[in-house]
Amino acid sequence: MLYIVVLVVMAVGIGITWGAHDWRLGIRVVAGALAAAAGLRLVLPQRDAGMLAVRPRLVDVILAGSVAAALFVLAENIPDQPV
Repeated sequence: MLYIVVLVVMAVGIGITWGAHDWRLGIRVVAGALAAAAGLRLVLPQRDAGMLAVRPRLVDVILAGSVAAALFVLAENIPDQPV
C-alpha cells in the first residue's frame, strides 16, 4: 500500500514537471517521494515494507536517499536558462 502512495506522489511530481512547466517544484516532489520511501524502508519491518524492500535494508535506504538528495541539490543549483 505504501509503495502505491510513493508511486502516486512521484507521478504527481512528474505531472507538475510536465504539465505546469515548473520543473523545480516537480523534481522536489519526486525527491520528497524518494526520501519518504527511504524513510519508510528504514523504519518498517521487512514484512510490512512490501515492494519498498527490493535489496537489503541498508542498500535500499542509501540508494533511495542518495537519489533524493541528488535531485534536491540539482533542483536548487541548476541556473535558470534564458528563454
